[in-house]
Amino acid sequence: MTSSDSRGTRMEGGGATLIVQATEVRKSFGTQEVLKGVSLEVTRGEVVVLIGPSGSGKTTFLRCINHFEKPNSGVVQVNGHLIGSKLDRNGRRVDASAREIAKQRAEIGFVFQHFNLFPNRTALENVMLGPVKVQKMSKDKARTLAIDQLTKVGLSNKIDTYPAQLSGGQKQRVAIARSLAMSPALMLFDEPTSALDPEVIGEVLTVIRDLANDGMTMIVVSHEIGFAREVADRVAMFDDGQIVEIGTPRQVFDNPTQARTKAFLSKVL
Repeated sequence: MTSSDSRGTRMEGGGATLIVQATEVRKSFGTQEVLKGVSLEVTRGEVVVLIGPSGSGKTTFLRCINHFEKPNSGVVQVNGHLIGSKLDRNGRRVDASAREIAKQRAEIGFVFQHFNLFPNRTALENVMLGPVKVQKMSKDKARTLAIDQLTKVGLSNKIDTYPAQLSGGQKQRVAIARSLAMSPALMLFDEPTSALDPEVIGEVLTVIRDLANDGMTMIVVSHEIGFAREVADRVAMFDDGQIVEIGTPRQVFDNPTQARTKAFLSKVL
């Protein structure tokens, strides 16, 4: 693996810890095959940005990593743990229970396009909820943690504010703080700026950029090419349910090898 130009040299070969290992992931909805055997490995601290046309399978792939969608076949491991399945006493892979899957997901933060905040809870309460309900953290400790995370995303002055009183960018930053409060090994972002007004996109991208600089492992679906060029270690081009090209931002954006990548970039650059 090579580094992107802006984020420094990364470890080669056996020195890197594998956080995501997705192997031959396939997913169909009815007769439509949306993922056609997608494989991807992501190492600790790496940022991979997924690009490609709408409907190419990017979001479905993210949802399979987190097991919001159950793959029809293939294996997903995050931080060394199977996602959505487990090994029985005979070493065979079987489906995990809903409770086991919830525990597996605790290591994965997922930030959606449309925030998914609880409207009847303040920003602070939204961030506290996961640590209290899932990790059984005391409310006092969760409150301190939530304030720290909201401060990290620049919202220390909004802790008692309800979502309806927040801008889109502020809501998305609360959603990021909520995921970070669970101390995830991996953060997944599904087009985190697509529902935002242009003037607030920058504040969300700044938070994600800071996470990248802090070494958070991330997979980001995004159409923000300038952001991808700056933050990504690798860029993966999706088309028709497959990764058709993957490489550093310089390789993919400046010297793409696949005709489909060239055609897509000609429309977005």
